[in-house]
Amino acid sequence: MAPKLEKLRNIGIMAHIDAGKTTVTERILFYTGVTHKIGEVHDGDATMDWMVQEQEKGITITSAVTRFDWKGHDVQLIDTPGHVDFTVEVERSLRVLDGVIALYDGVHGVEPQSETVWYQADRHKVPRMAFINKMDRTGADFMRCVEMIQNRLGAHALPIQLPIGAESDFKGVVDIIERRAIIFNDDDRGWTPVITDIPANMADEVEAAREALLEGVAMVNDDIAEVYLEEGDVPIDDLKAALRKATIDMEAVPVMCGTGLKDKGIQPLLDAVVDYLPSPQDLPPVEGTHPDTGQVEQREHQSKAPCAALAFKVQMIEGRKIVYFRVYSGKLETGAKVHNMTLGTDERVSRLFMMQSNKRQRLKETSAGAIVAASGLKNTTTGDTLCDPAHPIILEAIEAREPVINAAIEPEKRQDLDKLLDVLKKTADEDPTFRFQQDESTGELIIRGMGELHLEIVADRIKREYNLPIRVGHPNVVYKETILGSHTGAGIFERDTDEESIYGHVKVTIEPNERGAGNIVELGFDTSEYKDNLLKLIKEGAHDGLVSGPVQGEEVVDVKVTVKELIFKDGVPITPLGFRIATGNAVRNALPNASPAILEPLMEVEITIPEASLGDIIGDMTQRGGRIEDVKDQGPSKIVLARSALRKMFGYTTALRSMTRGRGVFAMTFDTYGTLEGG
Repeated sequence: MAPKLEKLRNIGIMAHIDAGKTTVTERILFYTGVTHKIGEVHDGDATMDWMVQEQEKGITITSAVTRFDWKGHDVQLIDTPGHVDFTVEVERSLRVLDGVIALYDGVHGVEPQSETVWYQADRHKVPRMAFINKMDRTGADFMRCVEMIQNRLGAHALPIQLPIGAESDFKGVVDIIERRAIIFNDDDRGWTPVITDIPANMADEVEAAREALLEGVAMVNDDIAEVYLEEGDVPIDDLKAALRKATIDMEAVPVMCGTGLKDKGIQPLLDAVVDYLPSPQDLPPVEGTHPDTGQVEQREHQSKAPCAALAFKVQMIEGRKIVYFRVYSGKLETGAKVHNMTLGTDERVSRLFMMQSNKRQRLKETSAGAIVAASGLKNTTTGDTLCDPAHPIILEAIEAREPVINAAIEPEKRQDLDKLLDVLKKTADEDPTFRFQQDESTGELIIRGMGELHLEIVADRIKREYNLPIRVGHPNVVYKETILGSHTGAGIFERDTDEESIYGHVKVTIEPNERGAGNIVELGFDTSEYKDNLLKLIKEGAHDGLVSGPVQGEEVVDVKVTVKELIFKDGVPITPLGFRIATGNAVRNALPNASPAILEPLMEVEITIPEASLGDIIGDMTQRGGRIEDVKDQGPSKIVLARSALRKMFGYTTALRSMTRGRGVFAMTFDTYGTLEGG
């Protein structure tokens, strides 16, 4: 039986790499009875990190879905990767989640990928709560992390707990709302928290924190403000209800703390998930567009509404294609026919599954609010909308960033080429940020991805999962081209066939567009006398001309094309195909004379180092052509913020290790295509 919607929570855990997401998730599964043994990341036996590559490297690569029951609530949880190379896993998870636990390392606080995923959650309007992890580590500072959440993320962070003890003496938390202490015993791995009085030496600190919490909630809730001003306090139930509303409305972020590895703080975190994060019913209807009219359509989060679901992940499990999707409205049964509105085709759901990491449990049906998987959806891919054809809707798709790195790949045996092509296609179906192409002239296969680790994992999976020996070349940067000047060009196409004469003659002007704005095509002539099909093909022709640039044959970006004039030939009928080809030729002819330039991926780099290494790090980054943006203090360490071309950062892990004697770490995220000189 499907759970009641008000008792359902669809949540995720997001964080920077090594903040402890998977460790916390393993404790959640243990305390909720899903597992009877705690899997550890460092032992390679974490339940949610089931891939061989995840177990070997100790990182999460693919988002995993599981479910559990907590105090009568059905919770569906997605554990997401923290490494920037796999940020699409976070993106597509956030697209279908209702709430998120933003997890932070108690020592490092808000780190680069923490910011990236926070703004991804902002874009998808996902309510959040925060959990400061690793409070047992030397240098952990709860209030400093809260301030970082406020200052670096602009969040209205409201602590609802305070830590009891610090670093190795951390033993529990104070519940600020209910004015009680919660102590976790090492003897039973925190299984039975002890509720007791607040330590006497913390009484003043707790009351000050409660005042701050009340004031913070009163800022966004007039009813609470009125009660607080009149009575000086607020009843617990009223305070919880107001904090829940503020969290769901994204006006507040409750902040908690604990240590996953030492089994402290997990049960109160689960209580807060139930108390403060939304059920589907708490959220506005999901919106999409009508495929024919383009008008906004809505679907209520109800099982009685017409079916609407979004496919957010494709995975090959034991050679079988499994599609994960979120059901926003309606019901879906095993064997049912659904319409893929994105592709305009019908699909049949062969089997439905509830997922527990990589294990599957068969379902007969599913309904609104569920996150499930299905087999049999042969053509469906990430971002596709599945719906009732009688009530068509296209839900917002899922953005996938463009790859920034490539490498040549080939099978060790030539006869395995077709098999490799098939495997690459399956990999691209799974991963929207992975691309591959075969050079028509040389036959060389090129794979493209988000970073060195991304391509390394892809290659390793091909070898292991498909038993296909391959060779992969050294990674190379994916460049793009643009123009820095303007030029007018003409293109002519003329050809006679047995059926007709194909002719086109077009003049265009090209000029630079703003960096990152993409390509724009405008028609700079009176279009009223021409058919829509001709105008459509002319625009397509302009885009055809930007596929390959004059410098290195790379994609041309950030260009504005204005089609100025169509020129006709007496006695020759108008042929849309001819004008499409002529427009493409005109753009290609103009590009070499418009100051073409190469653009490369520019990366934001954050390097955490001992203070003694600061001079070496700055000197090395300057030698690499990078630009130092800022240097910040973080306890005994320094954080260097820099901007560098991706091509200059290959091998930086080894260089940093050498300069800091293994004590330095860095994170690198894609910023934009450009040049460090601003071109």
